[in-house]
Amino acid sequence: MKNRRSFASDNNAPVHEDILQAINEVNLVDVIAYGDDIYTSDAERKFRHYFESDVEVFFVFNGTAANVLSISHLTNSYHSIITAKTSHLNNDECGAPENFSGCKLLTVDSPNGKITTEQIEHFLNSRGFEHHSQPKVISISQPTELGTLYHPDEILKLAKFANLNDLYLHVDGARISNAVAALNISLAEMLTYTGVDVVSFGGTKNGMMYGEAVVFINKAHANDFKYLRKQSMQLASKMRYISAQFNALLKNNLWIENARQANKMAQYLAQNLKNLPEILITQEVETNAVFAKVPKRIINPLREKYFFYLWNEEQNEVRWMTHFNTTKDDVDGFIAKLKSVL
Repeated sequence: MKNRRSFASDNNAPVHEDILQAINEVNLVDVIAYGDDIYTSDAERKFRHYFESDVEVFFVFNGTAANVLSISHLTNSYHSIITAKTSHLNNDECGAPENFSGCKLLTVDSPNGKITTEQIEHFLNSRGFEHHSQPKVISISQPTELGTLYHPDEILKLAKFANLNDLYLHVDGARISNAVAALNISLAEMLTYTGVDVVSFGGTKNGMMYGEAVVFINKAHANDFKYLRKQSMQLASKMRYISAQFNALLKNNLWIENARQANKMAQYLAQNLKNLPEILITQEVETNAVFAKVPKRIINPLREKYFFYLWNEEQNEVRWMTHFNTTKDDVDGFIAKLKSVL
């Protein structure tokens, strides 16, 4: 029998009770559709407060849409997008970036999920050569798909490189709240003041039912984006149900509290794993993901009780993730089962 808690993904988490209450509160009367409502305006104001800038905000249904539309809007089909080989953009969006943007993905090998200017500058050698796709966007994940973090100075360096070379810097922020909580800095310090152009701001993985935001920090880049959102079937008629969730998430720092709890539980899990010599943690645990190599014989018995994903089958590397609703009791139960199968 499987446990009530899995360690597979923060997508598996329930919806935070404050989010459910917020949805219920906007469900009482008629409200103008397509975002022309007070709840959407309030949510947009909250984003501008945290970004400390007059950003343009567009709500969409999911993270793939946020990433793909951000990139599609900034490119033509003859352009290319530079990203880490391990990125969600490259591995987990079923070819949507290429299909909708028409662009080629140029990937960078990275053992920790991060990319640097030194790794990508050679892509510029093809600039102006009509037989090659033309680099236009650098897309990074914060945190990365391996749970690691870019520090502000690293993002700043990438942004300066992008600006000098007529490129855009996009941030896949499906778990951006976990990054802000882990680094203990403001959203503006991480993204606005480092020169990021556009960010996909995640809500679903941090306690929301559904909904993400495309945030253009440079407003000039947002021109006509509303038409692309509509054409791409991401304009919600009853947008207040997304906006209300973001209002609740961004109220009283719930977004940070949820992320801190998720990060804290990953640290707690990692600390317990260090006492087990047969378990080798493979990445620095900086947010809410723990990657580890384990004996092959324990994988199936452990998954029978606690579901999780096998990250690299050849190396018996697994990914264990925590979320805002994970508790110490959940981790203790997982560790107890892990010890019993070792």
